[in-house]
Amino acid sequence: MTKAKTTTHIRDLIAQMTLEEKAGLCSGLDFWNTKGIERLGIPSVMVTDGPHGLRKQQGSADHLGLHNSVPATCFPSAAGLASTWDRDLITQVGEALGAECQAENVAVLLGPGNNIKRSPLNGRNFEYFSEDPFLASELAASHVRGVQSQGVGTSLKHFAANNQEHRRMSIDAVIDERTLREIYLASFEGTVKQSQPWSVMCSYNQVNGEFASESEKLLTKVLRDEWGFEGFVVSDWGAVNERVKALQAGLELEMPASNGIGDAKIVAAVNSGELPVETLDKAVERLLSFVFKSVESRKENASFDKERHHALARQVARESMVLLRNEGGILPLAKSGTIAIIGEFAKKPRYQGGGSSHVNPTKLDDAFAEMQAVAGASASFLYAQGYELESDEVNEHLLKEAQDIAGQADAAVLFLGLPDRYESEGYDRSHLSLPASHKALIDAVAEVQGKVIVVLSNGSPVEMPWLSKTKAVLEGYLGGQAFGGAVADLLFGVVSPSGKLAETFPQKLSDNPSFLNFPGEGDRVEYKEGLFVGYRYYDKKEIEPLFPFGFGLSYTSFEYSNLLLNKRSVQDTETVEVTVTVKNTGTVAGKETVQLYVSDVESSVIRPLQELKGFTKIALQPGEAQEVTFTLDKRSFAYYDVKLGDWRVESGEFTVAVAASSRDVRLTAPLEVISTTKTAANYHRNTTVGDLLANPLTADKAKHYSSIFGLESAMEDNPEMFLAMMKYMPLRALVNFGQGKYTEENLADDLRELNALAGQE
Repeated sequence: MTKAKTTTHIRDLIAQMTLEEKAGLCSGLDFWNTKGIERLGIPSVMVTDGPHGLRKQQGSADHLGLHNSVPATCFPSAAGLASTWDRDLITQVGEALGAECQAENVAVLLGPGNNIKRSPLNGRNFEYFSEDPFLASELAASHVRGVQSQGVGTSLKHFAANNQEHRRMSIDAVIDERTLREIYLASFEGTVKQSQPWSVMCSYNQVNGEFASESEKLLTKVLRDEWGFEGFVVSDWGAVNERVKALQAGLELEMPASNGIGDAKIVAAVNSGELPVETLDKAVERLLSFVFKSVESRKENASFDKERHHALARQVARESMVLLRNEGGILPLAKSGTIAIIGEFAKKPRYQGGGSSHVNPTKLDDAFAEMQAVAGASASFLYAQGYELESDEVNEHLLKEAQDIAGQADAAVLFLGLPDRYESEGYDRSHLSLPASHKALIDAVAEVQGKVIVVLSNGSPVEMPWLSKTKAVLEGYLGGQAFGGAVADLLFGVVSPSGKLAETFPQKLSDNPSFLNFPGEGDRVEYKEGLFVGYRYYDKKEIEPLFPFGFGLSYTSFEYSNLLLNKRSVQDTETVEVTVTVKNTGTVAGKETVQLYVSDVESSVIRPLQELKGFTKIALQPGEAQEVTFTLDKRSFAYYDVKLGDWRVESGEFTVAVAASSRDVRLTAPLEVISTTKTAANYHRNTTVGDLLANPLTADKAKHYSSIFGLESAMEDNPEMFLAMMKYMPLRALVNFGQGKYTEENLADDLRELNALAGQE
């Protein structure tokens, strides 16, 4: 069936519907299914939670589906996936998820989550990709493409500015327009434009005084009119405040079922004339387009290979883990000698987050058993529990037991992190510390063992005052069902670590840019840090992080050379190609993520020192070199001009840098970018002389104002000093200081001339 015929068919169906049937389609049948209309052949379809694994409830499960869900592959959560920096690998994960949805007859997998990590305290950060909108959008787009390639839809969430769990259903996120566009909407924008998710899920919170579910600006003007979104908008479960207002704003589907309440409000609004029936018809058309696309994409007798998907989960977990410390090259471990494995997480892994994304895994690796399997018979292993997962209190008996075995071993591997109760959907963290029992374990083991290796299981950053007592730290994040096997592969060097942090780890919580304004007061939180989220803040403030954005160690080393730009100067309508050669200069195979940052050398507006605008991950054998190519376009150099209501590049010099992390820049090159933006001149009596001097079209005219003060000679003798004094003088002051030499009439004539000159731009 062609698209035209499908549209015609759908409109014919709508013409046959009663008003009540139309309204009914705009809310769920129950918790997870859409409504159908049997007499018209319109089926009900199922949507269910993701995003890192299918969470479909069994028939006997609770209505929320938090328990007894069908077995499904549990991949690493988004915090880990993002640390792979690997678009292709994340696409493969999406393909696997889509296949599992087909096997369970699920039409839409609710995800990926793509909110920005404003604060490390956000209890749901494990479900989100990054603090950087470019990285987040690229990875989310890959995830969406993978899932949807299998004929299963996605629901990009939570749109928008859902950056905390505290009072999430009522909080008002107050964000200036430029910050909103450059940071908090940009992560969604790139995903929508690249991969067209079947649906977008609105968030619970308010944005600048208006519920996201009722924001015509967000749901229609930005999402559809500006970005070209073609799918439907669904509410987060229970996010609708006023149903009619939400429908008018562009929210088609209310979930879960409203038990007829929302339907009745829609019917009443149409009958009263408050809601045009055409608005309702358009919403129904979008929903039916989705339903029939899902039906047509259904694969009969679909199944998936559980072992193959588990193997993929192991590969992804390996690439998601970040080696943060490796003093003296203690890793990889030799597959011999005696190794102490300490910590309950080694046998009872924390491999996923809490809340709506909780997956029932098809199988679950045991790190202790996997390390034994990988090391083989030449190594012997000792185990101690170390702490009690259900308690933060220090257990002296368990500490003593841990010390005893650590003292007998050649090295001690401590499995530490954050228990389930520390981070989850529904509430935020209150601190960045490990449990007291975990910190005490490090202290105790370090007293008797000089080779302490820490493996962390956590969904977001932790403070590490204990770092100097360790030789190595492997950030495992929430590594999914194959966490244990992936850890074994990395610790024994089956593969080299290749994860890079997608977020900044602060030395302490108070270093974080949102610290003074998180989680807000009452139902209001102000994003006063503005653009300076994550590394943008640490760079600008010259604050040394614990571990910077983009950081990650390897068992090999990489050399960067031959940074070349195919143009020295470009207009902002053109693209520029950047190439660099990367060589593996070590002795083992490895993968490197090459990062590209762009800096505006001098700007008239506040801008970060640098921003990520490109990345690619490459695999290199020892001694192998590869040329990497990036393409930069207008958005790579632009900021959002609020007055213009669009993206704008200022003419001038930019620096293009390739780096191994945000703090490890290897090579730089200059580039001149020329703006083609036409701006309407609007000079007025309070325009400053400096504003005129900054515009080449009006600068000469502005310099003549020195004659009003009889300071021509001063202008000639010390032009820089004179211009500095004049820079912030408004034009009206020329009348005041002119003593009759410059009048209001002169000012009016000049303003006409100045606006005419600037209009030539």
